[in-house]
Amino acid sequence: MVFRLTHELIFPNPYLGDTDGLLAVGGDLSIDRLLLAYSNGIFPWYAFKEGEIQWWCPLQRFVIFPDEIHVSHSMRTLLNKGTYEVTFNTAFEEVIKACGDLRKDMEGAWLGEDMTAAYTQLFHQGFAASVEVWKDDELVGGLYGVTLGKCFFGESMFSLAPSASKVALIELARFLQEHGGVMIDCQFETPHLKSMGGRYISYEEYMKLIRE
Repeated sequence: MVFRLTHELIFPNPYLGDTDGLLAVGGDLSIDRLLLAYSNGIFPWYAFKEGEIQWWCPLQRFVIFPDEIHVSHSMRTLLNKGTYEVTFNTAFEEVIKACGDLRKDMEGAWLGEDMTAAYTQLFHQGFAASVEVWKDDELVGGLYGVTLGKCFFGESMFSLAPSASKVALIELARFLQEHGGVMIDCQFETPHLKSMGGRYISYEEYMKLIRE
């Protein structure tokens, strides 16, 4: 069942949503609503044709645990070469713009002006972060997501050079390992993320990690 949100700051029980994870439509992208959503495993994705926000909460969650990140031999070789430089939170707006630009002509593209503004606000309030990958002072890859407690909720990534987004994800996992992070939420399974150690956990286990 898909619920329609009003201006009231509340979400329905995730167990009552559709089997594919779609829970609700409508509402807004205020900081308070986004923080309430992510703290309950709910996230906005792409919009219906009429422009309404969709809110998703799959009950099987695809995640990467930082200490389970898979680094292939070829990736280890690339990292050891020092081809790329990696930074954190130095170019959030450039990263989110690059993610949106790469997908703007795709079916289901969701990272429009409203979404971009909302996550940029979250970043300035300390609830979002980015990883940047540089080559010769040019931004060639990266990712961004929401940060709550010890969890990172990945939103999007991009790559303009070979394996640049993989480098960003590996360095994010290493950073979380070093600083007590417990989980990277990937939202949905992709072959790329599965190859790097992604796996499913239950919504119950997922919520326990968020509440730690």
